[in-house]
Amino acid sequence: MTSPGNAPRQHPRVSARIGGITPSATLAVDAKARELKALGRPVIGFGAGQPDFPTPAHVVEAAAAAVRDPANHGYTGAAGLPELREAIAAKTARDSGLVVEPAQTLVTNGGKQAVYSAFATLLDPGDEVLVPAPYWTTYPESIRLAGGVAVPVVADETTGYLVDVEQLEAARTPRTKVLLFVSPSNPTGAVYPREQVEAIGRWAHEHGLWVITDEIYEHLVYDGAEAPSMPVVVPELADRTLVLNGVAKTYSMTGWRVGWMTGPSDVIKAAAGYQSHLCGNVSNVAQRAALAAVAGPLDVVHEMRAAFDGRRKRMVSLLSAIPGVEIPVPQGAFYVYPSMKALLGKEIRGERPEDTVALADLLLREAEVAVVPGEAFGTPGYFRLSYALGEDALVEGVTRMGEFLAEAR
Repeated sequence: MTSPGNAPRQHPRVSARIGGITPSATLAVDAKARELKALGRPVIGFGAGQPDFPTPAHVVEAAAAAVRDPANHGYTGAAGLPELREAIAAKTARDSGLVVEPAQTLVTNGGKQAVYSAFATLLDPGDEVLVPAPYWTTYPESIRLAGGVAVPVVADETTGYLVDVEQLEAARTPRTKVLLFVSPSNPTGAVYPREQVEAIGRWAHEHGLWVITDEIYEHLVYDGAEAPSMPVVVPELADRTLVLNGVAKTYSMTGWRVGWMTGPSDVIKAAAGYQSHLCGNVSNVAQRAALAAVAGPLDVVHEMRAAFDGRRKRMVSLLSAIPGVEIPVPQGAFYVYPSMKALLGKEIRGERPEDTVALADLLLREAEVAVVPGEAFGTPGYFRLSYALGEDALVEGVTRMGEFLAEAR
């Protein structure tokens, strides 16, 4: 019998590291909308960050052929199929002008794994990462899991959600190792002009910082905007830059789970070693599909972008007409990020929501419209709405939202 003084220590059932993770708010909102729809509620969801178009037919056919090929039925190299790594290198040069060798590429299980692996490879405990905010929900969680410290650098609607060198310098400390740079941005749709990309890149190089730049939305830009790659604009920074990308947004392949990173060969080799223990190779069938996508033409991509552009203009027009809503015009991705600050604290149907979490909850309950509150992106007082949904649903949803918010007193 164990005496009280010798009772075994009661360990927590879940580690503090994992228990401290905040689940993805965007996925949670999408799941809630789907749940209510399954119950027969006419919910319109603006939460999902995925194109509503089917994966291009030639990509699907490549996957079907890969399934029948026994060469894809076993393990392959952890860093990715050689053919796909070569195609990624060629695509990178074609689309952004950044020249890399196949050995400087690592294929990952979606863009999210590329994000996490990049931070895990670069960060030691206590290293700081400058994270422009509003930010995608996964970034700070990945930094924390890698032992780093996320340092938000906040921009708002007055600057079009773009941070500048002065803000970054004010946030830099001796512990700063990495700058995260994202353009076009999720959640705001903001796109940095070339001169600002250059200024920030030169500042990062001057201070010996690493840059992790997420270019997953590179092809989704509008109004003549361009999203230049930082290591192309500032070539001397290339040896301290990891570029993240994937097929999810450009080719409407979110469920196929293929992303990648490119960067200095020593860092890519280290990240590949990490991946060899974490998961081994990405699904060979999905890699074959990704190969067909990145090596193929961009015609379908241009068609999707044109459709997104039309929806973008319609959504901005509808939201701008709602009293109290302020919305900079996004130039990239497929999101809008309106400020709802003027509506907080006002009475709507007997309630006075004081933050955008409460306002989003009330909007879902009363108007059956699902949006993601800005708290999920590090900036309370905003909503993120995706326009990656059909035109009729988009108009209906924003119309409901406008009628509901018009009741605010």
